[in-house]
Amino acid sequence: MNFMSWNLPEVRPLSRELEPALRRAIDQKTKPIGSLGRLEPLALQIGLIQQTLKPEFRAPTELIFAGDHGFAADGVSPFPPEVTPQMVANFLAGGAAISVFSRQHGLTLKVVDAGVATELPAHPDLIAMKVRAGTRNARRERALTAGEVLQCLGRGGEVIARCAERGTNVVLLGEMGIGNTSAAALLHSALLGLPLADCVGRGAGHDDAGLARKLTILQEVRKRHADATTPLDALAAFGGCEIAMLAGAILAAAARRMLIVVDGYIVTSAVLVAASLQPAVRDYCVFAHASAEPGHGRALRELGAEPLIDLGLRLGEGSGAALAWPLVVSAAAFLREMATFESAGVTNRA
Repeated sequence: MNFMSWNLPEVRPLSRELEPALRRAIDQKTKPIGSLGRLEPLALQIGLIQQTLKPEFRAPTELIFAGDHGFAADGVSPFPPEVTPQMVANFLAGGAAISVFSRQHGLTLKVVDAGVATELPAHPDLIAMKVRAGTRNARRERALTAGEVLQCLGRGGEVIARCAERGTNVVLLGEMGIGNTSAAALLHSALLGLPLADCVGRGAGHDDAGLARKLTILQEVRKRHADATTPLDALAAFGGCEIAMLAGAILAAAARRMLIVVDGYIVTSAVLVAASLQPAVRDYCVFAHASAEPGHGRALRELGAEPLIDLGLRLGEGSGAALAWPLVVSAAAFLREMATFESAGVTNRA
């Protein structure tokens, strides 16, 4: 397929010039070296991204990308496709888990219509970026054309540009779309060369029979598009609009040196795409949690990532990113505000 008309954002690896000073600053805080555990490398990463010893987060924004999938009508999810727009309405009304967690932590919540199958009423917190009204059924044809993939990638970048205009320097990424754990499993299988059975899980709550049906359907899809192994080809073959738009947003956010807090399995599939195109994307990502979906652990290992929390979550919608957010805030806060042995007049170890 022809993907020549899209300009891939330039993502530069983190500059390491400040690393010695950051390590000294972290080690000289009033604590034994390493005693804050994984908060310490997290603080180092944040300091390197922002190139400062006193990092701050401005206008933190949770972005939920929503889209529908053609094969959802075939029963790959225990929930019917109409749940996607219903849940978008729930997000915007403030009733979903991510709505609660965003309020709790003072996060701005925006929902991006990447490809919901129905028209959504205007709302101040809805960003209309629809590329098409749901993907085609990947069981019978490619979910997206090359042009639609490129549109999604570009519009993901536009969403990040809007955030940057508000001063945002950190985004938390989530998704909504009935059937999108299926698309994510297909992407994981194609991009990591894994057996599909190792990537397919219960998603929104399949029983054993539903899980077996889901795997059978996805094996048909994978076989039909066996040649889709490169990142953009895989996006075109399997979809969805929300995953492709997430990939574009990740690339654009990394290019702007934003911190990216990655939710679970579906958002990680978008990171796999983005990192395949620009490996330095990984430098800007913090992986919030370990999903209960079976393929997530393997993907995290491939990305060299260690999630901040493991609560057995499999809700999606950015919920894990919001739950991990206080740890990210704490990592930046101790680096910025915690006293050193010298400034506090505390005797250091010999």
